[in-house]
Amino acid sequence: MNSQRLAYAGFMLLAAVAFLIVRRAMPSVPGVAALPRMDRFSLAGAAFVGGVFGAKLPFVIGAESESANWLADGKTITTGLIGAYLAVEIVKWLLGIRVKTGDSFALPLAIAIAIGRWGCFFNGCCGGTPTDWPWGCDFGDGIRRHPTQVYESLFHLIMAGIIGQLWVRNWLPNHRLQFYLIAYSCYRFITEFIRPEPVYAWGLTFYQWASIVLAGGLILQWLIEWRDEKQMNSNRGDLNRGSSSSAS
Repeated sequence: MNSQRLAYAGFMLLAAVAFLIVRRAMPSVPGVAALPRMDRFSLAGAAFVGGVFGAKLPFVIGAESESANWLADGKTITTGLIGAYLAVEIVKWLLGIRVKTGDSFALPLAIAIAIGRWGCFFNGCCGGTPTDWPWGCDFGDGIRRHPTQVYESLFHLIMAGIIGQLWVRNWLPNHRLQFYLIAYSCYRFITEFIRPEPVYAWGLTFYQWASIVLAGGLILQWLIEWRDEKQMNSNRGDLNRGSSSSAS
């Protein structure tokens, strides 16, 4: 294993360890700790399998040999996040779990990706388009490029700080992971303009379309949940008023 691949593997391992440590240190989300151990294991397994499958899928679709490409190095965070999120939602539906579980994953995920992107930087993969900006980097092809891995690492680090503040101030409860992923979708859509990705349709790259799908689906889900929460609070208020009237 050469030094680049060794650095990549090292940062990926560090990212996984950071995820587990931060996830363990975070306060429990109400209702999640009360789930049976098997349900929690099923949700974690769904997130892992869905994330791996989603991260590899774009490379398999575009490969000449699908069997070989499942084992290749190519992975993408955007469709990996989509796959993990969908897999968890499907398993929650199958198991009849109504508890919101996303909040406890937002902060550890942001920190893990912030670390993992440095593995891509030292491996020389995922670089941007050519640039004459002073911080452009040569990743081995003799061309100075946007260090998009560093840009993304900084984005996730900033998001980790914002999510931490949301926890401290108890803002956006039950919607912090949605907020984070919507923000990432917007970030990825914008930075695709400085990535050497081919146009997929209507002047946009595949990952820009994936970002639109991810953000659109999350916004729709958020609106539906907001409507349900509003209706639930309204019904609870009606019940309280009815109880007060009966007591008088």
